[in-house]
Amino acid sequence: MSRLILTRRRLLGLGAASAGSLLLAGCDQFDFLGARNDPVRNFLERANQLTYSAQRALVGEQALAKEFSESEIRQGQRPNGSTDPRNILYRDLEAGGFAAYKLRIIGLVETPKEYSLAELQNMPSRTQITRHDCVEGWSCIAKWSGVPLSRLLDEAKVQPTAKFVVYHCYDQMGGGLSAPEAYYTSSDLIDAFHPQTIAAYGLNGSALPVSNGAPVRIRIERALGYKQPKYVHTIELVDSFAKFGMGQGGYWEDHGYDWYGGI
Repeated sequence: MSRLILTRRRLLGLGAASAGSLLLAGCDQFDFLGARNDPVRNFLERANQLTYSAQRALVGEQALAKEFSESEIRQGQRPNGSTDPRNILYRDLEAGGFAAYKLRIIGLVETPKEYSLAELQNMPSRTQITRHDCVEGWSCIAKWSGVPLSRLLDEAKVQPTAKFVVYHCYDQMGGGLSAPEAYYTSSDLIDAFHPQTIAAYGLNGSALPVSNGAPVRIRIERALGYKQPKYVHTIELVDSFAKFGMGQGGYWEDHGYDWYGGI
C-alpha cells in the first residue's frame, strides 16, 4: 500500500511540472492553465488554497525546516533553471563584481529601503544547512548564509495592509514564440518573516555563484525549489497579485504550479 501513496513533493512533480511543460509546449487541452477565469483552473486554485490552509494548520507558522550537519553535504548545490541571466543590467553588474548591486524593499512599507551587497554582508547574518527539494524530484543539502529577511522587512516597516511579498528577479523565462518574461515569485508574510528565510549571499562557505543565483537569492526553507528565487533585485510588499503577470503570484504559478509550494 505504501507504494501507492505519493508524497506532496512527488505529486507536485508529476502534476504541476508536467502540466506546466505541456502548457509551454502549446498543448490545446491545457489551455485552461493560461486562462484567468476558466472553471477548471479556478477549481485547481481552490484546491491549492485548501492545501495551503491545511498545511498552515498542521505545520504551524514557526515550525523549522530540518537542518543538517556539514558532513551531510555530499556535493555542490545543483544549479537548476536559469543559470546565467542574459539581462543586460545583470551582465553589467556581474562584470563589476556586483559592486553596484542594490536590493530594494518597496511597496506597502513606510520606509522604502535600498541595500548594497556590501551592506548586506556587514549585517548580522544567519547560516543554515538545509535540503533543497526540487519539484522535479531531486534534493540537495547545502549551507546557506545571508541576512534574515525579517530584519530587512522590519527596517522598512511593513504596512498593515500588506498581505504578500513579491520577489522580482533579473532572470527571464520563455522565449521562442513567446516574449521573455521576468521571473518572479511570492510568499505570504508568515514565510517572509520565518526565522529561516534569508536573503542569501553565501553558499557552502563561499560567495553565492552566478549559477546558483548571485548576488542574492531568497531562501524559503519550508518550500519547494521554485519558491527560492534567484538573482533577486526587488522585494515588493503588496495586498494582491492582480498587477503581476496573470495574477497568480509567480511565473511558474501563472503557468499552473501551486502558489504555496510548501513541503
